[in-house]
Amino acid sequence: MTADPSPGPRSPRGGRSPRPDGPVSILICPACGTKNRIRPSPRGVPACANCKATLPWLVHATDATFDVEAAAQVSVVVDLWATWCAPCRFVAPILEDLAREHAGRLKVIKVDVDANPALAQRFQAFSIPTLVVMRDGGVVDRIVGALPRPQLAARLAPHLPPH
Repeated sequence: MTADPSPGPRSPRGGRSPRPDGPVSILICPACGTKNRIRPSPRGVPACANCKATLPWLVHATDATFDVEAAAQVSVVVDLWATWCAPCRFVAPILEDLAREHAGRLKVIKVDVDANPALAQRFQAFSIPTLVVMRDGGVVDRIVGALPRPQLAARLAPHLPPH
């Protein structure tokens, strides 16, 4: 599963211009492989345009796009990471797997702290990886360091909405 930020629609002059309704992410359906263009939504969860399967929700955010991405009715895990961080690379596939397993109940937002220092400061990410768990816009848990999958899943379980 990958999620790539995608620029907005073309402007009349042929360049890209941001849309007021938020950034576009590409989510690949694990059921049929379709690439789905989605925008942040405070209600609902993304579904595949082809097979209608609920999509794993993993996106990248910046200082400029974070607030619109974080407005979601499901639990949100903010992954504050950096490309040079080995423990961050250990956690990344675990978060992708948890996003797949809990599709429709969990949104993972990846934030590169080197490229987005305002968010790193906002969430006091003095050590990375730092995972911030949010519900209804508020922080409900904070995990600093790389946890193995079973421990990370156990920490997130109480914060996930029921099936």
